[in-house]
Amino acid sequence: MCKISGELRLIVFHHHFRPGGVRRVIELATPHLLEYWPERIRSVMLATGEAPDSVWLEAFCRCLKGVQVQIVVRPAFGYVSELRLDENNISGVLARELESLFSDAPYNNSFVWAHNLGLGRNLYLTRALALFCHRHGIPLLAHHHDWWFENRWHHFAALEAPAFRRLNAVAEAVLAGSPQISHVAINLFDAKVLERYFKRFGGWLPDPIEPETPPSPKRIRAARLWLRKQIGEDAPVWLLPCRLLRRKNIAEALLLTRWLRPEAWLVTTGGASSAEEQPYAAALEAAAKMGNLRLRLGVLQGDESAKPTVPELMAASEAILLTSIQEGFGLPYLEAVAVGRPLLARSLPNIAPDLDLFGFKFPHTYDEVLIEPTLFDWKKELARQKRMFAKWKHIMPSGVRKLVELPVLLAAAGKPRPVPFSRLSLAAQLEVLEKPPEYSWACCMPLNPFLQTWRQLASAGELKTIPWPRSANQWLGGLAFAKRFLEIAPLCVSKGPPPGAGIRAQTEFLRKKLRAEYIYPILWNSQT
Repeated sequence: MCKISGELRLIVFHHHFRPGGVRRVIELATPHLLEYWPERIRSVMLATGEAPDSVWLEAFCRCLKGVQVQIVVRPAFGYVSELRLDENNISGVLARELESLFSDAPYNNSFVWAHNLGLGRNLYLTRALALFCHRHGIPLLAHHHDWWFENRWHHFAALEAPAFRRLNAVAEAVLAGSPQISHVAINLFDAKVLERYFKRFGGWLPDPIEPETPPSPKRIRAARLWLRKQIGEDAPVWLLPCRLLRRKNIAEALLLTRWLRPEAWLVTTGGASSAEEQPYAAALEAAAKMGNLRLRLGVLQGDESAKPTVPELMAASEAILLTSIQEGFGLPYLEAVAVGRPLLARSLPNIAPDLDLFGFKFPHTYDEVLIEPTLFDWKKELARQKRMFAKWKHIMPSGVRKLVELPVLLAAAGKPRPVPFSRLSLAAQLEVLEKPPEYSWACCMPLNPFLQTWRQLASAGELKTIPWPRSANQWLGGLAFAKRFLEIAPLCVSKGPPPGAGIRAQTEFLRKKLRAEYIYPILWNSQT
């Protein structure tokens, strides 16, 4: 017997609607869900902690072709670290807010699509929403884009409330087991864990993307002129489409740009979207100013009106970079293909197999960029990482510390040897960037011979692009997303997942995510 009857209200929860991958998934997928859903969706509600940008909201409403869109902004739905609420009272506030949210519609006419509850930025909301949906029989699909245990242990340390000091309590909130709740991950690496423990209530939901009509030549020319104003000269632009997040590993993108295309500017699109990322953004900005580096950060930060779109900026750039050390899906990989631009990108172990399955064969991907140790102070970096690593482990529960493997540089604590740039602290990364680029290139090129070919191609304007593979649409098209969504959505009453599924899944995640290959110093704390 299905829970939903009659016309449906789709309630989309997200802590915020700032530019980024989650917002992009919501705007791409929602029209297809409305079209494919067996019942008529009469309205869409966006439940969030802060009001979305008006330009984005207007475009989102147009995509829904007349379906009513309601915005409910409640601070208690945002990040706890940014709330002006007494944490002792937040549970009561959330209970009232959720009751109010559902007060004007029967429970059996609502479906909740909640994003990034696994990020751990508001475990009070995560727990309250899961309990509310369980008690009232409201279907909830928890869409996990990121996880709190992926180099975000400071979120765990920040929890002063006794309710979340135990790992099991966090698992029971983030990975709640109920016939009303399904959990989905955006890559197969994570989805296999969910499927193992949640059975039909866990699965894989890759992000939707379809090759859109490329921006018109007129819009591309306008975007190039706009970029020229941003950098102050007519020069090539290599674009890193991202917010200013530590996991985007922006210094590595700058290093590659300086080595491969010295006359180009590295430009990033978004700004820092949370207080904890501000120190990283400020350090990059200060280093760029002091070293007169060709770096322009956050060109789309703030009001999005009267600015080019991200696809227009990508199409107007000479090349696209993606140097992230941690991604759940990696939309920019595919967006670069969609606009026909060359892509230089790290190959991430949790998503490279998915991209290969979709049919994408990227010609310019790499695992790591090795750095000659004379380019930074090895002894200082070793001591720095020892201190940082010890502090990072100290904030973990004692039962977890024994699972943590040694990071790369500490494992090579003896004689200095080449080390991946991504495994350095930000301080050491900036030391490398302080060296003249031709000098650091001469030191490191023998360690990274593939870069010599890339440099020749970049200087000749011959970096390679790839066509959109025909096989990708069966995985990533809007219709494919909607079908997969509904296959895993908890729409019909049935027996729930096995007891303790969330705790067992979290335990396996911890074992996997604390391996050396997933440990990066720039993610150990926000001051990095």
